[in-house]
Amino acid sequence: MNVTTRPSLGDSRLAERLRRETQGEVLFSAADRGRYATDASIYQIEPYGVLVPRNLDDVQAAMTLCREEGIPVLPRGGGTSQCGQTVNRALVLDCTKYLRGVIEVDAAAQRARVQPGVTLGALNDALKQHGLFFPVDPSTWQRCTIGGMAGNNSCGSKSIRYGLMADNVTAIDALLADGSRFTFRDLPDNLGGDIPAPTAELIQRLRALGAREAEEIAARFPHQLRRVGGYNIESLTPAARAEGRGNLARLLVGSEGTLAFSAALDLKLWPIKPRKTLGICQFPTFRAAMAASQHLVTLNPEAVELVDRTMIDLGRSIPIYRATIDRMVKGEPDSLLIVEFHGHDEAPLLQALDRLEEMMADLGYPDAVVRATEAGFQAAIAEVREAGLNIMMSMKGDGKPVSFIEDCAVGLEDLADYTERLNDVFAKHGTKGTWYAHASVGCLHVRPVLNMKDGEDVRKMRVIAEECFALVREYKGSHSGEHGDGIVRSEFNEPMFGSRIARAFEEVKDNFDPNALLNPGRVVRAPKMDDRTLFRYAPEYTADAAITPALDWSDYPGPLGGLLSAVEMCNNNGTCRKFDANVMCPSYRATRDEQHLTRGRANTLRLALTQQIPGALASDEVAEALKLCVSCKGCKRECPTGVDMARMKIEVLAARAKQHGIGWRERIIATMPRWARWASLFPPTANARNWVPGLAALAESLLGIAAERSLPRFVWNAFHDDELRAPDGREREVILLPDAFNRYYEPENLRAAARVLRAAGYDPAVARPAYGTRPLDDGRTLLSAGLVDRARDEAHRTLAALSHYASPVIGIEPSSLTTLRDEFLALLPGDASRALAARAFLLSEFLEREKAVLALKPVHGEAHIHGHCHQKAFGAFPPAVALLKRIPGLTVTPITSSCCGMAGAFGYQAETLATSKAMGELALLPAVRAAAPAAFIVADGTSCRHQIADLAGRPALHSVRLLERALA
Repeated sequence: MNVTTRPSLGDSRLAERLRRETQGEVLFSAADRGRYATDASIYQIEPYGVLVPRNLDDVQAAMTLCREEGIPVLPRGGGTSQCGQTVNRALVLDCTKYLRGVIEVDAAAQRARVQPGVTLGALNDALKQHGLFFPVDPSTWQRCTIGGMAGNNSCGSKSIRYGLMADNVTAIDALLADGSRFTFRDLPDNLGGDIPAPTAELIQRLRALGAREAEEIAARFPHQLRRVGGYNIESLTPAARAEGRGNLARLLVGSEGTLAFSAALDLKLWPIKPRKTLGICQFPTFRAAMAASQHLVTLNPEAVELVDRTMIDLGRSIPIYRATIDRMVKGEPDSLLIVEFHGHDEAPLLQALDRLEEMMADLGYPDAVVRATEAGFQAAIAEVREAGLNIMMSMKGDGKPVSFIEDCAVGLEDLADYTERLNDVFAKHGTKGTWYAHASVGCLHVRPVLNMKDGEDVRKMRVIAEECFALVREYKGSHSGEHGDGIVRSEFNEPMFGSRIARAFEEVKDNFDPNALLNPGRVVRAPKMDDRTLFRYAPEYTADAAITPALDWSDYPGPLGGLLSAVEMCNNNGTCRKFDANVMCPSYRATRDEQHLTRGRANTLRLALTQQIPGALASDEVAEALKLCVSCKGCKRECPTGVDMARMKIEVLAARAKQHGIGWRERIIATMPRWARWASLFPPTANARNWVPGLAALAESLLGIAAERSLPRFVWNAFHDDELRAPDGREREVILLPDAFNRYYEPENLRAAARVLRAAGYDPAVARPAYGTRPLDDGRTLLSAGLVDRARDEAHRTLAALSHYASPVIGIEPSSLTTLRDEFLALLPGDASRALAARAFLLSEFLEREKAVLALKPVHGEAHIHGHCHQKAFGAFPPAVALLKRIPGLTVTPITSSCCGMAGAFGYQAETLATSKAMGELALLPAVRAAAPAAFIVADGTSCRHQIADLAGRPALHSVRLLERALA
């Protein structure tokens, strides 16, 4: 790289070159660079820009360009690194959008070839049909990529059985820094003439290094399964080749993108063991659990995983995990060890649990094992375990468990003493550690609670690291047992391995990459781990004092009324990148863009709130990041740290509305509950846009409402409040809350709700406003336009009308009813809002909660039910399914899907129409089309029903209509 002047960050000339010379997506704006400046570590380093390559030609072109321009290259997968290896002053290559294929599966040979951007979850989904799986299973398996796992030498909970990535990668098709390409694999001592001369010379130099340093490697490398620090130069030694461990792919595994770009990886596959049992061992003290680990592994388990008291308590505080944690514990244990047994037959697995209980009794802990033999319970436990890191990070405030010593590994015989002494180190420095993960291999994730905004705590971090690594050396352990080196541990490779090995690591780097093109400063020649100029919270990091939040964020301590702290709850671990049966994050699932991801949005907001993006919340960059957010609230429930992007979007909309005003389309939609009662008096006129030729096209031209969409139709017989009496607090009274959508478009749903409530023995009423005649309004449509003050006025009206009664408040539209349980608390914080939220229920949720008796007649057939996002976010979808399952003769099947894609006005907007369709096509619409023609399609969300009708051509019912049909 003989270049005297490097391009600047976001250099437009460099971006233009990339656009000309590649087919990839070129992301060079300040916001894009900011979104790729962080990973799940404490660091933030702004890249020159980002390329999302569509193919390997793009990668090769980018590497050539970077050589010519004198800038480094950083390959990146899911960006879930804990140590800072996926941030650098470089051109970032995001491999996750397009380079994610499973190239080949050879089931007979139990081998697969994959592209680097495929996630472990997607790979194992593809392998199921062959009865095979890839066994290295980090907790981030749903979103971590195989390329990233190889870069890290990832491990997972089952390493005691299957080893590390280095043991399961058989070949890497590598692009080298000089532009050459070679497949690093198991090669004979005599390389032969088919290998290009420069590559052969490289291999010979590497092997010569291995022979020269063999004795030093044997003396200095810890004899631990979990050693992923430095380069795997032990694979270069004559002894390794003699033992069959000289595969050159092992050298690239764990190199953190510093030696080569992995174009494709060959993987070793394993047969799926279809059955498993879990025993959750309860211990009165943390030390007791540590001491027991060395004995429990003698039972030949698949894994032994630790859950400490902090994780138990934090897990219970998160609604999605509370019930699972409660089932996992007996009494109040201090620590748990989850012992897994896998196999093909149930009987031996149950016998293994018997032996586990016997051993626990022998250790002095009788009746201290909770058995988990049901698949559902096991899956829930796995979800808690996999979310361990994020559960730990759910602490509110600036003090957080910090990753810098978290995966040291020692022998099991030393584990109890090592952990006790490390806890003493934490106490000496005025902090404590949180512990979880891999007790079976002596690699426990431990994070001291520190404030990385505080210079004194940063000083403590270094002191604790040095004292911890001294302990690790004393116990002949490994200072880097799973998450790699990155910035946080690379500088410690020399004190841990010695100067001679450190120079050997540098020699490997220089042989592969003499001009430091590939992710420089990682593994070798690293910066100081406590260099605050590299931190996410650098010394100059401060909130923009000019920002005044529109909502209440006082649950979060910190600047801007708590708003900044709420945004900072995102730890960048990327749970929102998952593709599973839940909701989060529909816009990412449809686009696979970091910008349209909960994590990407949180980073954008954090930068805007701290003056790193000009214009603060009202900026175009922030608006663009939030453009495809459908406010599904999936992140509110599924993000383990509780990032509530739907509420944050209201803040952005409010800032935009205040600074720029709102357009006519937004104003019309926002005020719909006000004018709809007049429109319902003249339905043919109000619905003219749907049937008069040319009006739909005109509406798209003037308002941006997609012409191909049919709008909801007003009807003559809108629901009126006087159809039910006013509340008076009588016995078994419930207050039905008519929402604007069902009131004016589908009033038969509200009437059905009243009938079902009566059949269940309740006396429904409708509350009238305390003043005026306009029906009550939850303010949902106003919030969607950022008109927070007007929404607050509507909340006042609703509270005034409902606060006089203690009767349960029942709704049938999820987005409307959950506003009382969520946004009202941020609009009008206080006892009145909390009391209302506590007695506001969706109809099915209420009837199931009260175990209401309904006399139902058979309805023969099938019902496929789709859950509204807000139903799922508040745990109200299972009751809807359970209530329908009461109907005799009806087979009820929940549709596994994320957001339907309509999301209020989102699906009607011309500019978001394509994304709306893409969201629906991910799962919901194919499932609806596949349902039998006579089957009922059920959806409680008005938007969901319209999306299904528009794009699948099937009518969908509200569940209350099906219940009404079944009333005896």
